Amino acid sequence: MRKRRSGGRPTIADVAKRAGVSSITVSRALRDPERVSPQLRQQIEEAVRELEYVPDQHARALASARTDVIGVIIPSFTNNVFADVLRGIYDGLAQTPYQVQLGNSRYSPIEEERLLATFLSQRPAALIVAGIDQTERGRALLAAAGCPVVQVMDLGDDPVDMMVGFSHKASGHAVTSHLLEAGYRRIGFLGARMDPRTQRRLEGYRAALAEAGLYDPARITTTPASSSVSLGRDLLRDLLARMPDTDAVFCNNDDLALGALFECQRALLAVPASMGIAGFNDLEMMAAACPSLTSVRTPRYEIGSRAVQMARAAIAGRRPAERVVDTGFALQIRESTKRPETVRPQPMGVLYNNA
Repeated sequence: MRKRRSGGRPTIADVAKRAGVSSITVSRALRDPERVSPQLRQQIEEAVRELEYVPDQHARALASARTDVIGVIIPSFTNNVFADVLRGIYDGLAQTPYQVQLGNSRYSPIEEERLLATFLSQRPAALIVAGIDQTERGRALLAAAGCPVVQVMDLGDDPVDMMVGFSHKASGHAVTSHLLEAGYRRIGFLGARMDPRTQRRLEGYRAALAEAGLYDPARITTTPASSSVSLGRDLLRDLLARMPDTDAVFCNNDDLALGALFECQRALLAVPASMGIAGFNDLEMMAAACPSLTSVRTPRYEIGSRAVQMARAAIAGRRPAERVVDTGFALQIRESTKRPETVRPQPMGVLYNNA
């Protein structure tokens, strides 16, 4: 029979009595299992299961000034990019007492503010937040959080606490420089939603073309609409209607790049001979496309996993000496930008990974 105090829910004392240990030992085993011997841990786990004990997070927060919850705020639940980050976070918290509380800001700074206020009212053990472009109030909330904070998927000069990601501007510059080296000279940019990370990729594109004396703002085609494959098709169609001599496009994500490829096939534009195409993030479909598509590979899983490592170390009082971690990126050069040698100019001296 399940034992409850005064007919209510089982308590730590009930678990301790069933397991034959002290309440302090039960609390230690639930909070940090590695501090308890395997035999005691098994006894306590069996007692928890038999009594169907559920920890009172509110009481725990009052006692310790925090819960065992790590709050995670991302801008999209449907974007595969953030799915990989979440996988890294969840794998990094496996076999630990910590649980994830997810929030979806929907790319809205105001919604992110609201989520931050809600999460902080629940005294999380740590916060992991996508991006570095919080509002003034959002940044103030993070600065006063009273728990470790890790900003992910970007880099900046002024982290609130800790940061792990890569430079979107540098990656945008790298892929545009590759297109120049491959012989393309009239390079367009296709962008959707135009969130801050996309804006920084666009900055890198502008910088690379300006350095080569080839920047033309008329070749930039963007929209605040959500990204999709069909949108990539429409954006390339619009760009070619205005600038029909365009010979390559840097797409700010892989959905747009795949749509651009479909439009080229519809319009009988040879890829890569007549049109070069490069995407961003290097999702699985880029290698599977025909022709395969060049893209910037971003270490999304690693970012999520590293963020958890940094947060857990800080919670345990071992705050990482390196507050900002640059994971880097890799340009995966494939068929869509490998122009025939006969039409290439001399190399510009920039080397990238090939895949």
